[in-house]
Amino acid sequence: MCFSFLLANPPVFGPSKQLDIELEMAFFVGGGNRLGEPIPIERAHEHIFGMVLMNDWSARDIQAWEYVPLGPFLGKNFGTTISPWVVPMEALLPFVEPNIVQEPEPLPYLRHDDAYTFNINLFVSLKGEGMAEAATICKSNFKYMYWTMKQQLAHHTVNGCNVRPGDLLASGTISGPDPESFGSMLELSWRGSKSIDLGAGETRTFLKDGDDVSITGYCEGAGYRVGFGACTGTILPALQH
Repeated sequence: MCFSFLLANPPVFGPSKQLDIELEMAFFVGGGNRLGEPIPIERAHEHIFGMVLMNDWSARDIQAWEYVPLGPFLGKNFGTTISPWVVPMEALLPFVEPNIVQEPEPLPYLRHDDAYTFNINLFVSLKGEGMAEAATICKSNFKYMYWTMKQQLAHHTVNGCNVRPGDLLASGTISGPDPESFGSMLELSWRGSKSIDLGAGETRTFLKDGDDVSITGYCEGAGYRVGFGACTGTILPALQH
């Protein structure tokens, strides 16, 4: 989803009033490449070790102000959470699906015909302070991603940039076609113009102090699941200086 932000007044120091989550996944680089030697799309999968769930915490009020000319910077650099288990790609291969048809066709260095899109069910739940149970606010799937991880890695290194074992590359927000599959509160609340119903009389547009956020995901086969563990975080009050 894309949003156009009106120019905001210069920010003042204080707690973010539009703290948000972003439902993402990320992959760890296995084998790296030498500086100046791009990773070709045909061999990109050989450099992708495994995947985790990821929450790219975002302060939308800061992001709106700094978007031009810097792009996302301070609005996103204060915190990132990943799930506890790195699931190797070998365990995910049974859940591979055909890639999304890309129009217009990408440049030659980004084209690949082998399937590298994965059916991974994803969920975001939110439990406010004092709530008895968490509410599921998003149901999405990694298969909605337009670009594959192979394309991401090939593009990242096409200019000769080197990657090293353990480097982490994130997917970006995973949003599907339906409102319940939008992967951020910015999208779910349509930039704060409507409330997200959590039940028990609780609503949100953005996060509040005391909120617990949990991202979970799994692939499901015949009688078994492959999971990642929960990617969780609790919003604490901002430090005052």
